[in-house]
Amino acid sequence: QVQLTESGGGPVQAGDSLRITCTASGRYVSIYSLAWFRRAPGKEREFVGQITRTSDVGEASGSLMDRFTISKENGMNKMHLEMKNLRPEDTANYFCAARMVESPKYNFWGRGTQVTVSS
Repeated sequence: QVQLTESGGGPVQAGDSLRITCTASGRYVSIYSLAWFRRAPGKEREFVGQITRTSDVGEASGSLMDRFTISKENGMNKMHLEMKNLRPEDTANYFCAARMVESPKYNFWGRGTQVTVSS
């Protein structure tokens, strides 16, 4: 079992930067990849990006990669999402998910941290 906890969200102004963190506990040494998703009110869940145990840097979704950077710390224990030049449309609940080495899909999910960007 893996438990995921997100932290670092909050209210910011447009143009600000913010870093949020996903902390994994439990059997985190067996995590193959960690991913960020977000869901804005009334919208579908959106994939933000991911990082694997074999990569030093993560990959953000194409439309976000010029502003969002994904990194990890202490193996797969922590994953960070660095967001720059935030826009009101980035307002969402950001949550992380874990895929284990033996699993083809993400099957552990955090509850999320709210990021609210005001203009």
